[in-house]
Amino acid sequence: MTTTGADLPRLRELNSLSIVRALRNHPPSTVTELSRRTGLSRPAVDVIAQGLVTDGWASVLEPGASSAVGRPARRYQFRAGAGHVLGVDVGAHKILALLADLDGNIVQSVRHAVDAEAGPAERLAKLDEVVNACLSGAGKTPPDIWAITVAVTGAVDSTGRTSFFTPLPGWKSVDLTAHLGARFACPIVVENDCKMAALAERWKGAASDADDIVYLLAGMRNGAGLIIDGVLRRGYGGAAGEIGALKNVRWLNAPEHLQKCPGVPDTVSPDDAAAWVFNAAREGHKAARTAVNRYVKDLAIGAAALVLTLDPQVVIFGGGFSRSADLVLDPLRRELERLCLRMPEVRASTLGADSVALGALKLSLNDVEQRLFSANLSAPVAPRR
Repeated sequence: MTTTGADLPRLRELNSLSIVRALRNHPPSTVTELSRRTGLSRPAVDVIAQGLVTDGWASVLEPGASSAVGRPARRYQFRAGAGHVLGVDVGAHKILALLADLDGNIVQSVRHAVDAEAGPAERLAKLDEVVNACLSGAGKTPPDIWAITVAVTGAVDSTGRTSFFTPLPGWKSVDLTAHLGARFACPIVVENDCKMAALAERWKGAASDADDIVYLLAGMRNGAGLIIDGVLRRGYGGAAGEIGALKNVRWLNAPEHLQKCPGVPDTVSPDDAAAWVFNAAREGHKAARTAVNRYVKDLAIGAAALVLTLDPQVVIFGGGFSRSADLVLDPLRRELERLCLRMPEVRASTLGADSVALGALKLSLNDVEQRLFSANLSAPVAPRR
């Protein structure tokens, strides 16, 4: 095939992309190693690698002292700090932002509490406060951010809104994409918190060895995230996993067993009642143990429906109540064994309260991977003001 002059810039771009791919997720590499990995000639790799250093995609590790004969070869490594991404968890009681480099290394984390009854204006102001603190703490500005994912409570439709249901007051009317898009030129994705937590568990958590996962977000609200064949499932309209909407499943009312447990002191707020019950159950409090068992039975109904439908390898017990997995896992396993045809493994989350934001971070990284390392090497351009 004859290469035309118009093809040459694209060919150079593709060759550069090959070198970037060969550098990512590998130790610092010599020109010879990169040549072997990409199939490009050593002279071509040498020129391209130097160009990537100039453009900020790679850095050079100069050879140190060596007893070997001859001059040691210089090594190149991918510069993960060439860009950064954000993952944000907008929950009922907190907003957490994580900022990471292109290798997923977290360089800044900011968490602020927010009133569960806060309206959209107050919650958005708190979101801006958290994001600003995260950027300034890392010495970054909006043009430095290449992708943002925000996880919210409630099923998210194709427009990025929680038009089906959300416990956040007034949140159905919020357009997060437009709100953040006023400051950030990068792609902005809004997604459901359960789905993001599931993604995080497969990335860095208890399900890293599994491709078929049912993630249970267990707390004062129960939800589920689904990963099948290694792919996060949203469903046609974004409502996959919202089995709690079926009242017969009893997920909506399950936490009431903990909130209304006999013996909870009047001084304990409804939000703290579950923690009190779990602690009392550990100490042998009879009513508390009964409340926990009833909660687990209701949780197991929805979990069993998902297991019977999807036949996952692993069920992950996550969310705020995962701190009490020592009380929940065994009775949950017993209930699933009774209800299901094939018993999956049941594991506790290892990521705790950071799981949703970590999943959002991973989705941002996936977006950068797809846009920049699958198609071209063009970094996002700062918006013109």
